[in-house]
Amino acid sequence: MIDIEKCQITHYPAEVLAKRAEPVGEIDNNIRRFIEKMTDIMLKNKGVGLAAPQVGVPLRLFIISLDGTRENVKVYINPTVTPTGEPGSTEEGCLSVPGVYTKIRRYKKCNVTATGLDGKEFTEQGEGLYARALQHEYDHIEGMTIVNRMGQIAQIAHRRQLKKLTEGHK
Repeated sequence: MIDIEKCQITHYPAEVLAKRAEPVGEIDNNIRRFIEKMTDIMLKNKGVGLAAPQVGVPLRLFIISLDGTRENVKVYINPTVTPTGEPGSTEEGCLSVPGVYTKIRRYKKCNVTATGLDGKEFTEQGEGLYARALQHEYDHIEGMTIVNRMGQIAQIAHRRQLKKLTEGHK
């Protein structure tokens, strides 16, 4: 049972962000309410995607709304993301790593297979921002953040902010 009232943005280097999340068992009312809460948190923080570990819950689920609207929130339960196409670097930020924007290398296209809130499996191909968001959120359920993906130069450039986040976490 997820304690929905306690859900809030979890910041790097929280342990829940560094562990592979567990599969979602059944899609029940608790999961539905949790997704509502995730949507509220994502929209309030002006994000385009949010994974369960980012709000302290180690489950394999995330949401994406590329235009940041409630109407276009899509739910991905127990997803698999397979990158395709060419890699490219674009600047990325993360709600769990506030104050850090850095170039992250990701594939320009990818396929996703997941279960929706209706319990039905679906497969889609994403490209551009959608592909980037899918890969970013998938990283979260695999226990990775943009900190794991940034190069050494970026880590040096952001060392003060990363140190501040680490010290604030203790």
